[in-house]
Amino acid sequence: MGLLVFVRNLLLALCLFLVLGFLYYSAWKLHLLQWEEDSKYDRLGFLLNLDSKLPAELATKYANFSEGACKPGYASALMTAIFPRFSKPAPMFLDDSFRKWARIREFVPPFGIKGQDNLIKAILSATKEYRLTPALDSLRCRRCIIVGNGGVLANKSLGSRIDDYDIVVRLNSAPVKGFEKDVGSKTTLRITYPEGAMQRPEQYERDSLFVLAGFKWQDFKWLKYIVYKERVSWTHNIQREKEFLRKLVKARVITDLSSGI
Repeated sequence: MGLLVFVRNLLLALCLFLVLGFLYYSAWKLHLLQWEEDSKYDRLGFLLNLDSKLPAELATKYANFSEGACKPGYASALMTAIFPRFSKPAPMFLDDSFRKWARIREFVPPFGIKGQDNLIKAILSATKEYRLTPALDSLRCRRCIIVGNGGVLANKSLGSRIDDYDIVVRLNSAPVKGFEKDVGSKTTLRITYPEGAMQRPEQYERDSLFVLAGFKWQDFKWLKYIVYKERVSWTHNIQREKEFLRKLVKARVITDLSSGI
């Protein structure tokens, strides 16, 4: 008899616990749904309605600019308005002030520069004069375009429109010569990493800046070799990789559509 009473009380307690748990969960879900309805932002922090009108302060500040005109600070201000978490934790290019940027010094590449202080200091000491030209630096507003490497530009005849921008950014070894009609002829910055870089100096545009996008510690070492005209040591053995890929092609595991391996 005592055992039955114990089991009954245990079941009652369990049922009460389940009911309370369900009520708590339901209340939490209702609160979350209500918060989402009342909030102007989604879970990532972006405005729910990205097509809404500009904030009043932005609308007033840029009201007198004509359509298509360059608006200094507009992109940054608008980004902050639609995504309040937006911030600029570090300058675009590393300079002598890089030691002050604690956030990027706490993490190893590609998330930061931890352990690269001496290498970066050596590189900067020899490249401190390399930056955007005075003409571009003096512009009150700079219009920039990033030209990707995909075939989507083929036969679009966008070359002249691309060249109209103040700063044209290209990536890795994307070709220009022979494709000017579609990709333009101007290159301001060429952003790359060792394995994606052009291998012959004559391939680079004379007036462009080479920008290293370092994502592993060997990349900074590679750039130091280049800057100080030392013997270049590749970050890994490309020939061995090509040999491996050729074997896969020969075994018909993969297909080399470009015949470039």
